[in-house]
Amino acid sequence: MKKSVTKLADGRELIYYDAADSPAVRDHIPDLRPLDRVESRPELRRDPATGDWITIAAHRQARTYHPPADQCPLCPSRDGRLGEIPAADYEVAVFENRFPSLAGPAGRCEVVCFTPEHDAGFADLTPARARLVLDAWTDRTAQLSALPGIEQVYCFENRGAEIGVTLAHPHGQIYAFTTPPPRTAKMTAAATAHRAATGRNLFEDLLAEARAATARVVTAGEHWTAFVPYAARWPYEVHLYPHRRVPDLTCLTEAERAEFPGLYLDLLRRFDRLFGSPEPTPYISAWHQAPATAPGGTELALHLELFTVRRTAEKLKYLAGTESGMEAFINDVAPETAARHLRESV
Repeated sequence: MKKSVTKLADGRELIYYDAADSPAVRDHIPDLRPLDRVESRPELRRDPATGDWITIAAHRQARTYHPPADQCPLCPSRDGRLGEIPAADYEVAVFENRFPSLAGPAGRCEVVCFTPEHDAGFADLTPARARLVLDAWTDRTAQLSALPGIEQVYCFENRGAEIGVTLAHPHGQIYAFTTPPPRTAKMTAAATAHRAATGRNLFEDLLAEARAATARVVTAGEHWTAFVPYAARWPYEVHLYPHRRVPDLTCLTEAERAEFPGLYLDLLRRFDRLFGSPEPTPYISAWHQAPATAPGGTELALHLELFTVRRTAEKLKYLAGTESGMEAFINDVAPETAARHLRESV
């Protein structure tokens, strides 16, 4: 992998990631836009009723919202059109979000552009490009984890207007949290209690149980297994675990990295075929990595969670009264049925 670091016109960091043998030289390309700095002052407020930290980021009301394709800020800058990426072409690019949810003492937000092709998707990438994205995620995890005060690095992709995506160009995001989010705190507590009760690691046991209960396995390789969890919250939800427990992306071996792109692309394509629709399936893809210093954080294991809000070709799973009001999920599809549908989606 070749990495080129530069700055945008308003001082934000931009990093190009290219294949190791790429002849491209991109770090000298200037950002010609007359950009002023966006005043980003997110505030973290603790909810005394739940203990959860809530981010107040009112400046994001002014962020770019569903621009036409010919005004997409994530496309390469060419034909007189200037965007967030000054180069006329790129492989993978990462830059600081202009309208971040987290900034300064509250953390950091970055955008990851997977491809210069506006109408593509992650599932359309070659295995080599998917591996380059994995390498970029890994590098950003290492770099952001080293920043003062950063507790957890969260790499994710939102795909589809149904999810709430406001920019159609294939991209993901990286959040660097200064405090573990509620989901991480819950998993940490569960893993700590499991260790105390059994002497074993919770996530190793979850993987072993899923591999033994083959009805919930979707696909597997030598180093990874993809399965539907026993108590899935979403109609179609798959967890992808490396067979060897590691805390984060930086600890994967070369063999594990090499196998990941093929399995992950296969999963995404199964999701797209699931409903027999010409429209791509909306999804959220989320890497869970262990926090840096939180008590019990060493019990957490790296894994990816992939799920869709679609429950049939014509119906979405809405987070209504029970889910949004009481955080009590109700799933309309049995996990074993979901796994079978995904296995058959070839």
